[in-house]
Amino acid sequence: MSRTRFSLSTLPLILLVGLLALPVLALLASWLPWGVVQADTGTILREMASTVLPRYLWTTLWLGLWVGVGAAVVGTAAAAAVTLFDFPGRRTFEWLLLLPLAMPAYVTAYAYTDFLQFSGPLQVALRETFGLEGRLLPEVRSLWGAIWVFTFSLYPYVYLLARTALGERAAHLMEAARLLGAPLSRRIATIALPLARPAVAAGVALALMETLADFGVTSYFGIQTFTTGIIKAWLSMDNRIAAAQLSTMLLALVLLLLWLEHRAERRMRFTAKGTGHAGATEAQPVPLRGLARGLAWGVCTLPVFMGFVAPVAFMLRPLASDWSVLPWDRFLEWAWNSVWLGGITAGLAVAVALALAFAVRRKSDLLTRGAVRLASVGYAVPGAVIVVGLLLPVGWLQARVPQWGVAALVTTTAVGIVWAYLVRFCAVALQSVQSGYARIPPSLDDSARMLGAGSARLMARVHWPLLRRSTAAAALLVFVDVMKELPATMVLRPFNSDTLAVVAYQLARDERLGEAALPSLALVAVGLVPVILLSRTLRART
Repeated sequence: MSRTRFSLSTLPLILLVGLLALPVLALLASWLPWGVVQADTGTILREMASTVLPRYLWTTLWLGLWVGVGAAVVGTAAAAAVTLFDFPGRRTFEWLLLLPLAMPAYVTAYAYTDFLQFSGPLQVALRETFGLEGRLLPEVRSLWGAIWVFTFSLYPYVYLLARTALGERAAHLMEAARLLGAPLSRRIATIALPLARPAVAAGVALALMETLADFGVTSYFGIQTFTTGIIKAWLSMDNRIAAAQLSTMLLALVLLLLWLEHRAERRMRFTAKGTGHAGATEAQPVPLRGLARGLAWGVCTLPVFMGFVAPVAFMLRPLASDWSVLPWDRFLEWAWNSVWLGGITAGLAVAVALALAFAVRRKSDLLTRGAVRLASVGYAVPGAVIVVGLLLPVGWLQARVPQWGVAALVTTTAVGIVWAYLVRFCAVALQSVQSGYARIPPSLDDSARMLGAGSARLMARVHWPLLRRSTAAAALLVFVDVMKELPATMVLRPFNSDTLAVVAYQLARDERLGEAALPSLALVAVGLVPVILLSRTLRART
């Protein structure tokens, strides 16, 4: 009887986790000879290895290497400037440096291409002014152009974590170093920055995961990475096995980065107890004057200008020059499609996150914790990979039992796209809800049980009132992420249901960059909401 009760109580959790983990498990199963002769699988692998795979691997690694270096340098320099030094405008730069988080990388790519390309206003003005001919600037749509875009779009990941680590540095260590005669440069190089090194590594890992997951920038710039190769193998070559096996290789790279990020986070847990105190003289920012002050301004201004101000200005130019080319008549339709998909997904993601977090709260055994972790893997998986992993079992089931109509239910319907969104972003909601649960003492649960409250009443009367702010934050984050998601939306969206992200990509691909400015700016405006809330939270903690 006990085993039966155990099975019945965990069955809903297992089914829920199975739906969220199915795309990842399906990708791993693509290496098995299910519906494919083993020899055919070997032939596909040999063809991939001799043609496209080396180029995909080399381009992806080269892109990741330079994006990691760029994000580490820009993010760490900005974090050190606003944390370790004091200069006019430092408090303003603390939140300005977060603004590129509101800019999807593909929107930044469209803006720079529109302004810097051969027919863009800058090169046209230079040719007319100085009587020059031909191309005057390097090609924007290139590997180095993508590195530039990703660096100034993703450095806030490094900036946020490095700023937190430097802000929480051990004051007594800095003070002890000063008493031992160490100059400021040596104290920073040997104490402050080493304490921030794990945070920088974690931020770089997050930036690289976003780079690997990107489809908009690499596809628009014509760069052959794993993500663009997956979409091409699935849609252009109609080879689902090749797409799935490419996805597993990309998944292995992402999981490696995820492991490195978790390892860096564990190393970030250090204590700073001792004779020093937070108000110690050496814990305060060092005032800057003269050339040093100008250098600090430059370090903080350049990322904000390149990652937010310049792209927004480039996209505002079509709005100011010619309003007639903008698709105002279709804009509300695109916005509504984005909003209702984001709203449905946010509501379902919060409900799933509450169910998973409550299961761990009630029974934190190995099986429950493992199931919840498995359900959270989807956030580290690129949207293109999730699409392949979702459609692979659907296609297999449709071929075996065509009368069920599974393909018609999942493909090009709201069911399939919301399912993919939940796999991708449910971990975002779960993390926020679990952080809310961490602030609820277990003694409240014990008191409710002693008063005879069941699980439903415990959630409704005790947990929910204390989790409202956490669930609201979770819903907002999922909503914004869904609004900006491109590859999963582009493949799975219902017919005649284009979203702002898809329309911006299609207009830019068709060289209608002026028309792409309106949906792109709408995405930026939506992305500003969580950035403003994050800035307020960080300032309150400070």
